[in-house]
Amino acid sequence: MTSHRVLARVFFTFACFLLAAVPALAGDDWRPIDPSHLAMKASVVEKDADAEALFWEVRINDGAQDLVFSHYIRIKVFTERGKESQSKIDIEYLGYYRIVDVAGRTIKPDGTIVELKKDAVFDRTLVKAYGVKYKAKSFAMPAVEPGVIIEYRWKEVRPYRFSNYLALEFQRDIPVQSVKYSIKTSRRETTLNSLTMQGKAFNGDPSPFVKDKDGFYVSSLSNVPAFHREPQMPPVDQVRTWMLVYYSLERLSPPAQYWPKLARESYEENKSRMKVNDDVKKAAAAAIGDATTPEQKLKRLFDFCRAKIKNISDDASGMTDSDLEKRKRNESPSDTLKRGMGTGQDIDFLFGALAAAAGFEARLARLADRSRMFFDHSFTNSYFLDAYNIAIKMGDQWKFFDPAAMYLPFGMLRWQEEGMPALICDPKEANFVTTPISPAEKSLQKRTATFTLSEDGAIEGDARIEYTGQFGAIMKEQDDDVSPGKREENFRNRFKAQMSTAELSEIKIENVTDPDKPFVYSFHVRVPGYAQRTGKRLFIQPAFFQKGIGALFPASTRKLAIYFHYPWKEEDNIMIELPAGFALDNADRPEPFKTADVADYNVSIGVTAKGDALQYKRTFRFNAFLFPASSYAPLRQVFERIHQGDNHTITLKQAPAAQ
Repeated sequence: MTSHRVLARVFFTFACFLLAAVPALAGDDWRPIDPSHLAMKASVVEKDADAEALFWEVRINDGAQDLVFSHYIRIKVFTERGKESQSKIDIEYLGYYRIVDVAGRTIKPDGTIVELKKDAVFDRTLVKAYGVKYKAKSFAMPAVEPGVIIEYRWKEVRPYRFSNYLALEFQRDIPVQSVKYSIKTSRRETTLNSLTMQGKAFNGDPSPFVKDKDGFYVSSLSNVPAFHREPQMPPVDQVRTWMLVYYSLERLSPPAQYWPKLARESYEENKSRMKVNDDVKKAAAAAIGDATTPEQKLKRLFDFCRAKIKNISDDASGMTDSDLEKRKRNESPSDTLKRGMGTGQDIDFLFGALAAAAGFEARLARLADRSRMFFDHSFTNSYFLDAYNIAIKMGDQWKFFDPAAMYLPFGMLRWQEEGMPALICDPKEANFVTTPISPAEKSLQKRTATFTLSEDGAIEGDARIEYTGQFGAIMKEQDDDVSPGKREENFRNRFKAQMSTAELSEIKIENVTDPDKPFVYSFHVRVPGYAQRTGKRLFIQPAFFQKGIGALFPASTRKLAIYFHYPWKEEDNIMIELPAGFALDNADRPEPFKTADVADYNVSIGVTAKGDALQYKRTFRFNAFLFPASSYAPLRQVFERIHQGDNHTITLKQAPAAQ
């Protein structure tokens, strides 16, 4: 055979391979499609899965300034449910990161390719919780049907970040055949040469990092099941497979050695930030004034820090990125006093210095954030101790304070930090102390309303909802940097999601940035057909604020622990003026109950002396936050009883017309 024929045969064979692989090389960097994947009818990893990721690969480059994550995922869609769940894509990211170079396409079973158009990708705010903004690059994949393969890629740019303390996720909401992370550390090479890259896996067993021929460190995991969410589940990192990548000079030390050493080092590192000088002493004396008891003195210092120092860490501070870049770093409490502004840490350190100037023993306390993960004492690394409070010794106990948490009452911490071990940073005697959990009464939802019920079942009147404690702090953080119009729109949308026929007007939102007063919604509402009319009877659910809310735990079984963020209490007081000629026909009430010291529920229903109005009162208190999965059945029964009580209906009957 001549060389020309050999070349022709090679070319023909290569062309056949390209055809068999579908025209999948159109576009940059798309990989060929395996025909067997187009023919797949069911998931390999999980039986009856609606969709499955064939692979999800992430390459991480530690560049000159930025950390860049390059994602590439390919998904096979099997069912109509898979079509619904995978058609709309939200790539979530923190507000100060960037998502760039988004591309996608759909490959039909016959090999036809439909490209994602660039103008179909847009930005939106996805959710804002606990003061942190989340955004999303959103787009709808084209021509998605059962049987297709979809794939998309994007880059996430994290400015001024280094490849240390990376949280790598390995689970998605669908099963994945193969997950692979490749990390290349090209920056700060001289520093890294003396460090060792380490990976700590949680809730799974990804492979250890191995260096490949291109200089990337690679870790992978195969046949990863889908991550299924459950109502009121523990923090995601507590239950989902992920890995923490970090650099260290040494292997993990025993807890008995590591934590005291960290406490001493933290004390020394931050000693200057709690330094007391004459300026601090004068400010402390002026703030305390005529207060006499330790509690009163600390309350005055706490209020001073909140009222006099602008928290530039808060998104509602009014500080632009340019302002933050230009400002000088506060090196001491005196700097924070003089400038009248500082970060959340600056404000906490100032409070500690003022307390020390007033004669209190004050220490920095480092603690974990349980919205991310429950603290594991055996993992001896400071990564999870990233929250800061000030501990004050009062008698033989440590009390904890955080004036930087702008909207919480004195004596409370953010719910993420309550009930958590706090490391008291001390040069001599360091130890962990568990922070207290605020009782249910501290976080109250108080709802009142005065309504008029019409003969046709419409209800109309004025309502008011007040939030205090943890409720109030969360509501204020969500709304403090939002325009009044947007606040009203958000409230209207939330209310109508619960009660779609409600007509809202005269909406007022009060005390959004007031640290001491309750967060308040007041509004006028009309709901056509709220009560059902049958002949001469009206059937009405008096628990107005619970109408339209589904059962909290609909599933009969459960795998994960049950987790409430904090204890809370609810109080409802509703007056409903009855239509003329109607009276109670059946006014029984749901049975009250109490479960140990965890939950109690009580409802009273009655009429006014004249019999022309219905009076409904409801209280509910829940005073715990974490239960094992084995407690699901009795806990579910508790909330089923509450749901039944809230949906309790009473009957009104129209009296015969007067002769």
